Amino acid sequence: MNVRTILEHKGRAVATIRPEAGIAEAVAQLRHKGVGALVVSRDGTIVEGIISERDIVRALAEWGTDIGGMQVAALMSREVVSCTEVDSIGDLARLMTERRIRHLPVIERGALVGIVSIGDVVKSRIEEVESESEAMREMISHA
Repeated sequence: MNVRTILEHKGRAVATIRPEAGIAEAVAQLRHKGVGALVVSRDGTIVEGIISERDIVRALAEWGTDIGGMQVAALMSREVVSCTEVDSIGDLARLMTERRIRHLPVIERGALVGIVSIGDVVKSRIEEVESESEAMREMISHA
């Protein structure tokens, strides 16, 4: 199973925000859309960064409630780790574990085409294992 399979099931919609948007707007979008991260992009195609709930919580711990007036660009992660549609679920699980990240934008030919979360990876891996298990049961019952 690969990233393309995940996107075929969950869709390709990506919650984005402009870098000059305020942190208050980012928090409102995270809450309203029920996502854990927003891809930072001026045009919805080129990824400039990513801002997650974790980034905001860390900033709150460091600066307190003074972050409300800050721009997304001040808190976003600029070195975005991404994947492609052909990457395997196993590769994503390893990458997310090693880098301690929960969201990977999917980039094809330089353009944002989706996003995969750790929840998507875990769900896909469970489905993969269940499918393999069912195939094994079928083989054994027909042997």
